[in-house]
Amino acid sequence: MNHSSLRRRGIRQSPSSVLYVLIAYLVFAFVLLISVAPFVWVLISSFKTNREILGSAFTLPSKISFDGYRMALELANIPMRFLTSLIVAGSSTLISVLFYSMAAYVLARFDFKLKNFVYGLLICSILIPANSMLQPIYTIVRTLGLYDKKGGLILVYSGFGMAMTLFLLKGFFQTIPRELDEAAIIDGAGFFMVYFRIMLPLAKPAFVSAAILTFIGCWNELLYALMLTSSEANRTLPLTMKYFTNMFSFNYTAMFAALVMCITPTVLVYVLLQEQIMESMVSGSVKG
Repeated sequence: MNHSSLRRRGIRQSPSSVLYVLIAYLVFAFVLLISVAPFVWVLISSFKTNREILGSAFTLPSKISFDGYRMALELANIPMRFLTSLIVAGSSTLISVLFYSMAAYVLARFDFKLKNFVYGLLICSILIPANSMLQPIYTIVRTLGLYDKKGGLILVYSGFGMAMTLFLLKGFFQTIPRELDEAAIIDGAGFFMVYFRIMLPLAKPAFVSAAILTFIGCWNELLYALMLTSSEANRTLPLTMKYFTNMFSFNYTAMFAALVMCITPTVLVYVLLQEQIMESMVSGSVKG
């Protein structure tokens, strides 16, 4: 065993190193607890009866019951709200990621005056509070005749992922060697051919990550869905959650079942594709 390996072994066995590892595990356990425990509790409660929930909130169900899911599907029309959310969030994600990725490519590859200022201005939009934009956005949507229409929500939601998409994709495009698109241009390829045939396939991790984060943000959005819709046909699934207290009164079983159905899609999407999200985050932060 060489000197460096002995030194590394000594560091691992030192009291300060053990204390550091212990603190790190305690912090990790605490974050995991406050992040996962509420969802697990809601999931378990959704299979309990209302009497069991009111009697003891932290006990396991005596038997697995799907009555809450049945009542939620019947009373709240979850399938229709789910479809509405899927259409709105999916369309908004596709539109925003497609156009903002082109903007990120231009910002990463072309030099022009005030480029850094434009990029900084667009990125700073993430600092604007959502509440401060309610009145102007409401006025614009009303003027365009898109109030209480899916198109109005899609138009508004398309702007939500701008800052994150630009940050991820611009940084990732900068990690791709310029020689690739320069060689394609020499061979006669135009802007769109270079973008769709070369850049997008190489930037797939960042592209997928931006799409996932944008979709999750649109899926969970409540404030603008509340302001810009009024009919049952255009209400999204998160907005339905707001009315559950009135719909189900004290029927907590159905309420928890509906919450599980609302949260589960985004949790599954993030868990299954978290590696691509982290990869694009790291790549974007290197040169972004």
